[in-house]
Amino acid sequence: MRICLTDPISGNDVRNITLAPFVIEGRGDHAIKIYFESERNKAEYQGVELELADADFVFE
Repeated sequence: MRICLTDPISGNDVRNITLAPFVIEGRGDHAIKIYFESERNKAEYQGVELELADADFVFE
């Protein structure tokens, strides 16, 4: 599992991971644990929809 200590919403480093909220994306060796500065940032992150690259392409 990879660990991300930079809050993806604020861009700040999370210093106290003991109390910080987090999410785990993926499974196994390819999973990533993402820490947040606040529950608000975590909720905002979870509300962001993913955009798939192939959704922008038209196949004929």
